[in-house]
Amino acid sequence: MLELIDTYWLYFLVGQYPEGPLGGLVLTILLSGAALVLAMPLGLMLGIARVSPRRAIRLPVGALVQLVRAVPLLLVLFWVYFFLPAVTGIKTSQTATMLIVLVVFDSVYLAEIVAAGIRALPKGQLESARSLGLGYGQALRHVVLPQTLRHGLPSIVNQLVSTIKATSLGYIIGLSEVSFVASQINTLVFTQAVEVYLILALTYFVLCFGLSRLAFLLERRLQRRPVAAA
Repeated sequence: MLELIDTYWLYFLVGQYPEGPLGGLVLTILLSGAALVLAMPLGLMLGIARVSPRRAIRLPVGALVQLVRAVPLLLVLFWVYFFLPAVTGIKTSQTATMLIVLVVFDSVYLAEIVAAGIRALPKGQLESARSLGLGYGQALRHVVLPQTLRHGLPSIVNQLVSTIKATSLGYIIGLSEVSFVASQINTLVFTQAVEVYLILALTYFVLCFGLSRLAFLLERRLQRRPVAAA
């Protein structure tokens, strides 16, 4: 296994870069991080709409969120990569396709995190802010959302873990993320499939377990802070 790592570690890390497109573990991490960052504004808007007092806003957004959550990610990936180009005539690259799909799914799950965080706050928070003369939008921006995002931070980190694992579906459309690169290495060595996929599994484990522990530590710290403040 050590000889395998010594020979192919650079290919496993960045794919064919700089002679070709960026790939491997670096692409997986960058794609996951970019998807979460780009999905955050949309997730905030959808989350706020999910708890809107106006039924005309709350119900359609709730239906959209439930619809996206009920559809497999792989199916949406096929739609974006094969169906949309046939309809619009615009074909996106594998990286752009995967990024679009991840942003859509991340925004929906972030919306649920934001909505749950808002519902978990004491009801008097919003009313108290409004009684001080703040508008509904100002109360959300200055009072409700800072608390919601602070308490939802562990869930956001866990969503990043889910996004990292979801990037492996890019293998289906030929995206050179880390699992695709591992399969290419397996084709080259052929007789060391166990070692290749063990390295891949350990890579995912270290990355995802580390982030999961970070989410756990953040949650523990957030639980202790109110006690310490008291």
